[in-house]
Amino acid sequence: MSENLIVPTMAEMLAQGKQPEVLFWVGCAGSFDDRAKKITKAFVRILNRSNVSFAVLGTEESCTGDPAKRAGNEFLFQMQAMMNIEVLNGYEAKKIVTACPHCFNTLKNEYPELGGKYEVIHHTEFLKSLLDDGRLTIEGGQFKGKRITFHDPCYLGRANNVYEAPRDLILKLDAELVEMKRSKANGLCCGAGGAQMFKDAEPGNKEINIERTEDALETKPDIIAAGCPFCNTMMTDGIKNKEKEGDVKVMDIAELIANAQDL
Repeated sequence: MSENLIVPTMAEMLAQGKQPEVLFWVGCAGSFDDRAKKITKAFVRILNRSNVSFAVLGTEESCTGDPAKRAGNEFLFQMQAMMNIEVLNGYEAKKIVTACPHCFNTLKNEYPELGGKYEVIHHTEFLKSLLDDGRLTIEGGQFKGKRITFHDPCYLGRANNVYEAPRDLILKLDAELVEMKRSKANGLCCGAGGAQMFKDAEPGNKEINIERTEDALETKPDIIAAGCPFCNTMMTDGIKNKEKEGDVKVMDIAELIANAQDL
């Protein structure tokens, strides 16, 4: 990460005898995928600007096990989960925030039965709480009046009923929020969930991400907003497939806010 970003690790915090307000779980995509790294950096800039005391696990963070579990390898999932729980409990982590709905869902709903009980928050919910508490202010700036449609990630929306936080943030940008026909509880998967991200397409006449991108383009958006690194990839690929629509941007909610603030 560039030198102006302050990203302490839990180990460094512990050495100073400090406990951060939140542990930021970066996730595999946010750590290794070049596109998702930009989302990670945008979120860190907002945390720094809002004076949030946070830390990451750094090299001690491992995959939550979501892809293994969805692909049917329960044994591998439990091994990965137990390793992470040992690390998290060792640091006495209480509150975890993550920009990946897959990590969010797994940490929140599947770790407790293995001994990992934490308050887990998606980054859109956390950003909304920073706004509500007055720690973060947003002005529309470059997004004022722009048509933005929000694609609901499956593991954020239908699996955990988080629909309003991302939309509230878009409205705070003074943007025009335009809903797709299939949205919220009736949303359509981008095609990457359930470990599908990592396997080849099955026979058929259309990819799911193309179908979903068409849903989004029907709203004539300037920007497709996402809240998940996998959705971001799938929708971006969908846009590339529709060459003439190349001027439609796919951006994470954290990026929208960071850009509005010129962070």
